[in-house]
Amino acid sequence: MKTNIHTNVIVNLIRTVVLLVLSFITFPYICRVLGDANLGIYTWANSFVYYFLILARVSIPNIATREIVKVKDDPVALSKKTQEFFIIQAITTLLSFALLCLILFTVPAFKNQTGTVYDYQPIILLLSINFLSGVFSFEWIYTALEKHVYMAIRSLVILTIVDILIFLLVIYPEYIAVYTMCTVSVTILTVISNLIYLPKLVKFKKVDKYDFKQYLKPIGVLFMITLMIALYEKSDSFILGLIDSSKVSVGSYAVGIKGVEIIIGIVTSLSVVFMPRATHYLKNNDQKNFQNLNKYSANICFFIVVPAIATMIALANPITSLISGSYDSLNTYKEAPMVLIALASMMLTYSLSNIIYTQILIPLKKEKLYIYALGIGLIFDIGLSLLFAMLLLKETPALGVAIATSIADLIVLIILCALVYKDIKRALFNWNNLKILVVGIIIFLFAFFVGPLIQGALLENLGDAYSRVVEIVAVILIGAIIYISLLLLTKEKLISTIFKIKR
Repeated sequence: MKTNIHTNVIVNLIRTVVLLVLSFITFPYICRVLGDANLGIYTWANSFVYYFLILARVSIPNIATREIVKVKDDPVALSKKTQEFFIIQAITTLLSFALLCLILFTVPAFKNQTGTVYDYQPIILLLSINFLSGVFSFEWIYTALEKHVYMAIRSLVILTIVDILIFLLVIYPEYIAVYTMCTVSVTILTVISNLIYLPKLVKFKKVDKYDFKQYLKPIGVLFMITLMIALYEKSDSFILGLIDSSKVSVGSYAVGIKGVEIIIGIVTSLSVVFMPRATHYLKNNDQKNFQNLNKYSANICFFIVVPAIATMIALANPITSLISGSYDSLNTYKEAPMVLIALASMMLTYSLSNIIYTQILIPLKKEKLYIYALGIGLIFDIGLSLLFAMLLLKETPALGVAIATSIADLIVLIILCALVYKDIKRALFNWNNLKILVVGIIIFLFAFFVGPLIQGALLENLGDAYSRVVEIVAVILIGAIIYISLLLLTKEKLISTIFKIKR
């Protein structure tokens, strides 16, 4: 592989962080302009369409990435596989859209709603453009061929344009359709950009007989995994909503898990770098580089996640206050800080499980093992959530579900590690990760004891809200300096490599 993996990692990290920032810029504005009712219509419609998006993709991006990597140096085979996956996804997309239309135009619930002048049908049809046009995006080709710089620049430019359009065009509450078109335009512009660049990578002239049968089994397995992941990730909020009819605990849970989801999103975004590279090494039977790649990705995971866990646990109160906008611990979202503390470990367990799945199981064609692990985790998640929320922690059900979710996630990781122990043991259990863990404890102690002192010193002059914001920013900045300095002193590999590259 000619491209430098360190460059790809840095490019994707920058891309993910910047995209998260750009996405958050418009959210408060949209909340104010559309109002809760219209925003609720959009959110509900988007959730509905998401299930048909899963049906349309049937996990083709993952299997396509793996197969394209294997033939990337053979132009004829590359074009043939690209055509095959395009045809498969076109068929599944049309079938999914047909099912969506059948439900949309026959179920009464999708017609005009009492008390509103809108119905869900136009919004759902507009949002369905996402997966209809997505057939032509060929994103999996760019991932497999490691065109990360192109994808980063393209995404940043498109999202910036769309953010500007949202601020300029969405100015009244009734402009919900306009906002929907702005969000859909992200996919449309991505497709246009990819199609312009695509002829430089592959050809679409048929050169041989297609062989679709070889993909049916792996696509079926990955599709089952996608559904299992959806059930596993959504079971906590669903169960909590059933237990607490007021949905107050659900709000606390949503606030508590927000920061955790951001860190997980940053770490798991790197799978687009590591999965093609792992597949390439296994194709060439290069076990040495395959093991080194696992170790490198785990190193990055620990490097990002450990200080995040330490900081979020120590500053759980100010962080959840900032996210929710509630600075009175006796007011709303009162379970959120404890939920954040209980869920913090998921940043590590979920990220490591994702590494095992995308970087080891998919390249080794052992995806079924992930289904078994998630199935067991789902059983534990449901059982423990009911036990904690309904019996042991009835007064704080959100905390009970959070504890159950963290335990279930740890069980999934333990099962996966046991199944692929020889491929992951060196990546997890080494002195380098131990150094990060020890320094992480120091960061926790710093944040836990120094943070409140900063907030207390500023409280009288800045007030509660601003003093907590300054506390978070100060602890993160000073903690980052301490963290990097201590890792540099202990000769931690990732930091040492970065400073060597700079020199």
